[in-house]
Amino acid sequence: MTNGTAVPNGFGSEHPNPLLKEYIVLRNRAIADLGQIDVYVGHEGYQAARTALTTMQPGAVIDMIKASGLRGRGGAGFPTGMKWSFIPKDIFPKYLVCNADESEPGTFNNHEIIEHNPHQLVEGMIIAGFAVGSNTGYIYIRGEYAYGARVLERAIREAYERGFLGKNLWGSGFDFDLYVHRGAGAYICGEETALLESLEGKIGQPRLRPPFPAVKGLYAKPTVVNNVQTITNVPMIVHKGVDWYRSFGTEKSPGTFAISISGHVKRPGNYELPLGTTMRQFVYDIAGGIRGDRRLKFIVPGGASTKWLVDKPEHLDVALAWDDMRAIGTELGSGAVIVLDETTCAVAAAMKIDEFFKHESCGKCSPCREGTHFLTKVWERIEHGHGRIGDIPLLNDIAKTMDGKNCFCLLGPSSVSAVRSAIAYFSDEIQAHIETGRCPYGGLHPMPHVSTAEGGARTGQTSALVH
Repeated sequence: MTNGTAVPNGFGSEHPNPLLKEYIVLRNRAIADLGQIDVYVGHEGYQAARTALTTMQPGAVIDMIKASGLRGRGGAGFPTGMKWSFIPKDIFPKYLVCNADESEPGTFNNHEIIEHNPHQLVEGMIIAGFAVGSNTGYIYIRGEYAYGARVLERAIREAYERGFLGKNLWGSGFDFDLYVHRGAGAYICGEETALLESLEGKIGQPRLRPPFPAVKGLYAKPTVVNNVQTITNVPMIVHKGVDWYRSFGTEKSPGTFAISISGHVKRPGNYELPLGTTMRQFVYDIAGGIRGDRRLKFIVPGGASTKWLVDKPEHLDVALAWDDMRAIGTELGSGAVIVLDETTCAVAAAMKIDEFFKHESCGKCSPCREGTHFLTKVWERIEHGHGRIGDIPLLNDIAKTMDGKNCFCLLGPSSVSAVRSAIAYFSDEIQAHIETGRCPYGGLHPMPHVSTAEGGARTGQTSALVH
C-alpha cells in the first residue's frame, strides 16, 4: 500500500506516502520480495519485454517513450526517447550503458532500486537495448555498492536461466547480453564520458565533446547512457501505456521521481513522488518537517552540485519538476534533497561541499583542479578564524573563473554552486566570521594572532576556542 507502511528496508519504506497512488520504480514497497525472480514474474515481470520484442518495432518503442515524456533521472532531465533516437541506425555494434554510479552526495534512490527491485532494471535494459539496436548492455555500478552489485549479478544470472537474457529472446531473433561492471568509487565517473573511459579500463576522466556518446561512445561506437531510475521506468510505460504514465506528474514533467531526503528532517529516506509535488509538501508533509521543530535555514535541492533554496515562499512552493526548478535558478538534479536547520553554519556547509569536490576532481583541467583547491582553502580560512577582508570578492573571482565553459566538465561549475548560494543568502554570516575571527556556530581550532599586514581582518588577542 502506498498510503500505509511497508517493512523497513533501510531506505525509509516504513514512512507513509499519501501523495502517491501507485508505485512505478519503488514497486518493492508494495510487493514483498519483488527482488526474487519468481515473485517478479508472478507480478507480470518481463511481460513488457516480451511484448516489446514480439509485437513492436524498435522505432515504435522509441516513439512510445517519446510520447510518455520520460526524462532522464540522472540530473539533466533530458528527454529519454529523444536521446535514444540520436543513435545512428547503420553503425554496429551499439552499446547500452546504465549509469549506476550514484555518487552525488545525498542521493540513494538508485541504491534501493538496485537492492530491492533489480529485475525491473534488468527488464528495462532489455527493452532499451532492443529499441536502440544494442545487443550488449553494461550496468556500471559504484565500487562501494558491493552488496548491490551482487544482487544485480544474481538477478542477471536468474534472467539468463529463464531465457530472458541471451540468444533469440522469446523467439524474436533479438540477442541481448548484460554485464555488471564495478567502478572504483570515483565521483567523476558519474559523468557519462568519464564512465565510458573507466568502462574501457582507462583512467576515469571526461572526454571532449563533441563527438557525443550517441555517435562515438564505448569503444568509439554509438552508445546510450541512462540512469538506473530512467531505465526502471521503461517496463511500466510499455506495460501500462503512455496515458497511464502521464496520469502522474505534470505536462512537461510526467511520471514520478524517487527522491532521497536527508539532513534535519524527522522522516528521512526515499520517497517516490508525483513530479510537480512542491518542496513544502515534501519537506513538511511527507518528511515530517524540521527535526526538533527548529526553523529551516536552507535546502540543497538536487545534490551538492545544485544551488541552495532558503526559507521563502518562492523556494518552498516551487514544484519538484525540471523546468520549475530551473526557473528559480537551481536544478532538480539527481533527486537528493538535503535539509539543514538554523543551527547549521553556512560557511562550514559550503566548505564541506567544496572539500568534497576538491577531493573528487580528476585533475584533468586546471580551473577545476586548482579552483577547488583555492575555494576550499579560503573557506577553511574563514571558518577557522583567519578570514580576510577581501575573501568574499576573492571567492567570487575564483567562482567566475570556474563557472560556465572554463572547465572541461561540470564538476568545476558544480563546486561553484555552494559559493554562489552562501554569498547570495548568507553574506552577513560570512562577514561575521571574518570580522569577529570566529565561527558564530563554533569552530575547530584556536585562532592565532593575525595582523592586517598578513591579510587578516583583525589584530590583537588570540580568540577563544570556537567549538
